[in-house]
Amino acid sequence: MAEKVEINDIGKYVNTIDDIGNNWMLVTSEKDGKANTLTASWGGLGFLWRRPVAFIFIRPSRYTYGFIESSGRFTLTFFDGQKEALGYLGKTSGRDVPDKVAQAGLHETKVDGQPTYEEGRFMISCRVLYRDPIERDKYLDKTIDDQFSLGDNRSVMYIGEIESAWKL
Repeated sequence: MAEKVEINDIGKYVNTIDDIGNNWMLVTSEKDGKANTLTASWGGLGFLWRRPVAFIFIRPSRYTYGFIESSGRFTLTFFDGQKEALGYLGKTSGRDVPDKVAQAGLHETKVDGQPTYEEGRFMISCRVLYRDPIERDKYLDKTIDDQFSLGDNRSVMYIGEIESAWKL
């Protein structure tokens, strides 16, 4: 059973550089009663506008993008292991494979009404406060854009207020 965690204690459960950059996380959003997820290794946690926040980056070409745009919400789920499953979920679109979570061997569940996964160890629930598309002319070092943007398929940055955190 999930246990609610004080937002100020998230740092006890998530090491953002290791958990996001090296171990990855799932970004999940729901619309019309259906959830979709993608694997992410870009993002972070912090404090902005006197609120605890998470920031993520999603390309408009990703199926999950439409879910976040529609619902204005997302969850971040962190795992111990599960790299193979997360790798599969990062390469496979829910647009093409509607049961990709099951194919990856994970089991969707809800905590506090928000989508997450039984195999996860920690989940953060967020409400979008701000979105902004990444633009080439704003890079001070254009080589970053050249390396990561895939042409005109640049990410949109979302800043979400952390509304709750859960030890799974």
